Amino acid sequence: MRALHDGWTLRQVGGGVSRVPATVPGCVHTDLLAAGLIEDPYLDDNESRLTWIGRSGWEYETGFTWEADGHDRTDLVCEGLDTVATVELNGVEVATTANQHRSYRFPVRELLREGENTLRVRFASPVAYAEAQRAALGDRPGSYEAPYQFIRKTACNFGWDWGPSVVTSGIWRPIGLHSWSGARIASVRPLVSTDGPDGHVEAHVTVERAGDMPDAPLTVTAEVAGVVAETVLAPGEREAVLAVRVPEPRRWWPRGYGAQDRYELTVRLSGPGGEDTWRRRIGFRDVRVDRTGEGFTVVVNDVPVFVRGVNWIPDDCFPARVTRERLAGRFGQAVEANVNLLRVWGGGLYESEDFYDLADELGLLVWQDLPFACAAYPEEEPFATEVEAEVRENVTRLSWRPSLVLWCGNNENLEGHADWGWQDGLEGRTWGAGFYHGLFPALMAELDPARPYWPGSPYSGHPGLPPNDPARGTVHIWDVWNREDYTHYATYTPRFVAEFGFQGPPAHTTLREAVSGELAPDAPLVLHHQKAHEGNAKLLRGLGGHLPAPETYDDWHYLTQLNQARAVAFGVERFRSLAPYCAGTIVWQLNDCWPVTSWSAVDGRGRRKPLWYALRRVYADRLLSVQDDTVAVVNDGPEPWTGELELLRLALDGEPLAKETITVEVAPRSVARFPLPDPVAVPADPSAELLSVRLDGHRALRFFAEDTRVAFPAAAYDTEVTPAEGGGLDLTVTARTLLRDLALFPDRLDPASSVDDMLLTLLPGESVTLHVTGSPDPAALVGRPVLRCVND
Repeated sequence: MRALHDGWTLRQVGGGVSRVPATVPGCVHTDLLAAGLIEDPYLDDNESRLTWIGRSGWEYETGFTWEADGHDRTDLVCEGLDTVATVELNGVEVATTANQHRSYRFPVRELLREGENTLRVRFASPVAYAEAQRAALGDRPGSYEAPYQFIRKTACNFGWDWGPSVVTSGIWRPIGLHSWSGARIASVRPLVSTDGPDGHVEAHVTVERAGDMPDAPLTVTAEVAGVVAETVLAPGEREAVLAVRVPEPRRWWPRGYGAQDRYELTVRLSGPGGEDTWRRRIGFRDVRVDRTGEGFTVVVNDVPVFVRGVNWIPDDCFPARVTRERLAGRFGQAVEANVNLLRVWGGGLYESEDFYDLADELGLLVWQDLPFACAAYPEEEPFATEVEAEVRENVTRLSWRPSLVLWCGNNENLEGHADWGWQDGLEGRTWGAGFYHGLFPALMAELDPARPYWPGSPYSGHPGLPPNDPARGTVHIWDVWNREDYTHYATYTPRFVAEFGFQGPPAHTTLREAVSGELAPDAPLVLHHQKAHEGNAKLLRGLGGHLPAPETYDDWHYLTQLNQARAVAFGVERFRSLAPYCAGTIVWQLNDCWPVTSWSAVDGRGRRKPLWYALRRVYADRLLSVQDDTVAVVNDGPEPWTGELELLRLALDGEPLAKETITVEVAPRSVARFPLPDPVAVPADPSAELLSVRLDGHRALRFFAEDTRVAFPAAAYDTEVTPAEGGGLDLTVTARTLLRDLALFPDRLDPASSVDDMLLTLLPGESVTLHVTGSPDPAALVGRPVLRCVND
C-alpha cells in the first residue's frame, strides 16, 4: 500500500483555526499542540479550556501526485477514522463514516487524476453527533453525563473517573492507496485449534475480484509447518475454507506454563491477475472456561490457569502516540510484576496489532471486552448495523491470536441495568441486552466458535441471576474503596474477581511535571488531576487506623501510595489463598492514560508506583500469606514446594519469643493452609510483637496490631551508597531498629531514576541493597523525603 501520510494540513470548519501542519496518523489535539495553538491538555487544568475542540468540525487536507500504474483497481484504505467523517477525493464525496472502531476501503480509481490530486477528510463534531443521536433515540442512563454511548467511539474519550475529557477527531490509523489487479485477499479468518496431539487450522478466506475478473478461476493455498492445503475458486466464487492438520505441533502456552511456540501460516491467492499473500504467526492451543459449580476458571490446553491479571485502559488519550516501543515497556512491566493476563477494558478500544503481537510473543493472555461500558446503549439504527460491522471486522482480525482467550460483551452494563436504577429511566427503551445476549453470541458462534464468549462483567452466568454475585461467574468489588475498609476483602469468597482496586497518587515527579502550582493534597491543580468522586477524601479515609494521618504533602504522598499497595496486596492474598475455588484476580488497573491520582500500578508517565512492587510480590509463583489463624502456602509454579515452614513470634527488637516448625509439601498449582499454633499466634503484647513466617527463602511478616497502635522505635539505620557495576548506584541500608515498609523515591532527585525494589520491612541487623538507575545525588538519596519508612 502507498501511504498517504505526508503534506497534511488541518483547519477548523467555520472557526478561527486556519490551516496548520497536521501529522497523520494523529488527531486534532496533538496537531494544535504541535502548532503552539493550545497548551498541553495533560498539564495543570488546561483540559478544562479545550472542550471546544470536541464541539468543532475539523478538516484534514493533503495533495499527492498519481500516475496510472497498470492495475485494474485502486482503493483508498482508511484503517481508522475518528469518528464522524466525510471523505472527499478531488472534490467528490467518496463516503461518510461514523465508527472509530472500523476500517474502510473505498474504490477510487475513477476519481484519481494523472498528476496532482487532493484528498480531504472532514470531521463533524463528535459531541454534537452524539447529542443529536441522543435526542433522536431518547436518553439512556450512564455513569457520566456525556453522551458517549451514542457514538461508536472510545467511551473514556469523554472523561472517566481517572481520565480527562479530550474528545478527539482525526485520522488515527494509517491511510493510503492500494492498487491491485484481478483479485485480492479481502480477509482471512483462521480458526486454530487442537485435536488430540495434532493441530488444526481452518482458514476461512474471502477474496475480492476486480470488475473485469468475475469469471476467472482462482487458486487458494494455505500452508503451515510444511503442510499445504489447496482449493480452486470457480468463476464467481469469493469464499473458500481450507483445512490444514499439523501433526503434533508444539503448543502455545501462557507465560509460566510453557513456551510460546508459533508457526507461520501463509495463505496465497493466485490467478490471471497475479498473486496476493497473507502471513501471520499462529499458535496451537485450545481454551475454554470451566463453569463447574458456577465457577469461572480459564483452562488452556486442558490445564487450569489461575489468572494473575491486570485491567488495561488506553495508554494515552491520543492513541497514535502509543508506539510499539512504549507498549513493549508497559508489557515488560506487566511481565516483571508476574502478570499473566491483560483485560482490555470495555470503555477503551480494540487495540493495535502491536498490542496483540506482544501478547502472543510474551505469553500474556488477553481478555477482550467489546467496547461498551457503564451505560445503556441504543440498539436501533444507525448503531445496530455499525455494531455488527465492527464486531465482525475485529473478530475476523483477531480470531487467530493465541493470546486472546475470551470475548466479553461489555463492562458493567448488565450490573448497571440490574442494580443501578437504570430501568425506571429507560422507560422501556433498548439498553444493549440484544447485543450482549443475542447478536454477539450469534456472531461468535459463526466467526469464532472455539473461543469462549461471556456476555459481560460482572456476570453470574444467566440473565436471570444477579450479575454481581461473588458465588457465581465474575464479580467486581467496589464497596472497598467507595465505602469499606480494605480489610472488607476478607468477607468475600468469590469465584473470580475481574475488577477491584484502591487509589494512590502518581510518582512525585509525575505530579510535579503535571502541576505548575503548589503540591498539596487539596491544591486546586492537584485536585484537577484526581477525577474520582470525593477521591482525595476517600484516600484519607482509606488510611483508617492502618497508618498515621499525614501532616505534610510528603507524608500524604508516601502514606497514600503505601496504603494503595497494602490494600491491593491484602485483596490479592485473600483471593489467591482461596484457589482453586477462586480462579483469578484482575486488579484495576495496570496503567494510566495521563498524569493522575488513580488506581494504577504504573502512572501516566510510565513510572512504577509502590503498588507495582507489591503486585510483583503477591503475584509471584510462590507466596506465603497469613490468613486469620492460618498460613496459606500458595504454589502456582510447576514444581512441588517442600521444606520446613518456620513460624516465629518476635519482639520488635527481633528477639524470638516463640518458635514452631511445620514440614510442608505443596503440590504444583495448588494452595495448602496450615493452622497457626497458639504459641506463635497469640501475642503477649500485640503492640510490641510480630509474626514471621519463612519457607525456602520466602518470608511474610504480620504485625499483631495496626501500625498506628504498634510501639515502633524511632527508625535508625546505616546507609552506604556506592557506584554500581554497569551504571547507577547501589544503596545499602542496614537496620539498627525495625524499619517498616522501607521505600525509596529517587525520581524526586532525578526524573529518569528508579529503584529495583520497595516496601521492605527489615528487622534489626538486617540489610538490603537497592539498585538505583540514573544519577541522583548520593547524599540526598539517604534522607527524607527520598528514603522513607513508616516509623521514620
